[in-house]
Amino acid sequence: METTELVRYRRSLKRKNYSVDTVNNYVNILNHFMNWLRIPLSEVTREDIGVYVDHLLWKRRRPKTIRCHLQTIRLFFDYLVNEEKIEMVNPVTRISLRLPKPLPRHLKDDQVTKLFAVITDLRDRAMFMVMLRCGLRVEEVAHLTVDAVEYGRRRVFVSNGKGGKDRVVYMSEDARSALLAYLGKRSSKGKGLFLVQKGPMKGRPISVRGIQKRIEYYARKSGLNVSCHQLRHTMATQLLNADADLATIQDLLGHGRITTTQRYCRVANLKVQRDYYKAMEVVLQRTQARQEEEDEGETIDSRGGAAYSQIEHRRV
Repeated sequence: METTELVRYRRSLKRKNYSVDTVNNYVNILNHFMNWLRIPLSEVTREDIGVYVDHLLWKRRRPKTIRCHLQTIRLFFDYLVNEEKIEMVNPVTRISLRLPKPLPRHLKDDQVTKLFAVITDLRDRAMFMVMLRCGLRVEEVAHLTVDAVEYGRRRVFVSNGKGGKDRVVYMSEDARSALLAYLGKRSSKGKGLFLVQKGPMKGRPISVRGIQKRIEYYARKSGLNVSCHQLRHTMATQLLNADADLATIQDLLGHGRITTTQRYCRVANLKVQRDYYKAMEVVLQRTQARQEEEDEGETIDSRGGAAYSQIEHRRV
């Protein structure tokens, strides 16, 4: 059961246009924290937050999960101080938990072929092709509508993406063809683009978890370790390998900061390989030219030295 503070906080998040999934995630984390807490919110100290972190570690929560908890709690206390006007000091002023920074994982070309070879369902094929070619997040795919797609101009309008931002992305021809094949067989007139096909929820937009379950099914069927977000990483890596500008990839993915997109530059990829060999060729040419100049100089010096010795010999 939510406390009065949580009910008001939920309303505040909704007024700020946070997505339903984000609001639910925040409230779930705060419910967990407040059920653990044995003192009033106004009395929570940094030491209490440290004990809570120890509690999460004892529960074997991953560092990334713990950091998410701390960030959520910090925002909640900011709300209590700034909007509820509770006289207290935010106990989560700085998050010092260090996190590993793994490289984005992506599928290789042969793995993409292997994955889509087992996806024969028209809806699923269109859904994951759009995710792969347009670089959409799973939440963005779940919320797509039929009207969001312009087939003639091969572009998709993404409404209210992460951070409440709208953006336009573009479709490849194979993604467009997969979508048209799916819509040509779809009987429902629902506004959602990708709909549930069976059961009591038939005709309703497929949920985020529904999409994730489908990719898990195809991962088992193909024998690949693949997730929805890996398809997004794959699109970014493929564009980078094709020499697309980093700012272009940032815009297509909807990244707020270029540093987020730069993570893809750390992945071992064809662009890095091409840049290395191209630059190394220049380095070797310069090294060879310098060596030839030095060899030529030594030859001239040796000739000059020999001529000087002959003159001295004649004088003697």
